Amino acid sequence: MANVNDVAEYILGKLGPLSAMKLQKLTYYSQAWHAVWSEAPLFPEKFEAWANGPVAPALYERHRGLFIVNPGHFNSDQGKLTADEIDSIDRVLAAYGDKAPQWLSDLTHMESPWLSAREGVPPGERCNREIRVADMVEYYGAL
Repeated sequence: MANVNDVAEYILGKLGPLSAMKLQKLTYYSQAWHAVWSEAPLFPEKFEAWANGPVAPALYERHRGLFIVNPGHFNSDQGKLTADEIDSIDRVLAAYGDKAPQWLSDLTHMESPWLSAREGVPPGERCNREIRVADMVEYYGAL
């Protein structure tokens, strides 16, 4: 099974250098939509409902301190991705890849998975509650 770093490296390979925020949001939407379409998570790492939207802490640890993340940064094995997984990521990139990082962050702030995980947490406050894949499937599957 691929991990979040493999997916991030694949995204960077397709789109080139990205802001860390945009990379986080594209990996989030890849996880969410793949889980809807394939009825299985794309990778095992979790997302948390941080103040600026969904963040995968395992991915964050690898790009901490960087504003821009370049292809090759994760030095990961994209060969772990199946054709079905690549198809899901490519479809997400076709839909969201041209969007600005802040636009993607704002979109996640309007969607149930992030909102539910942050329930009771004031805007802008730190939060590390998990955004469950089941919540992603329920929300995005209904769209």
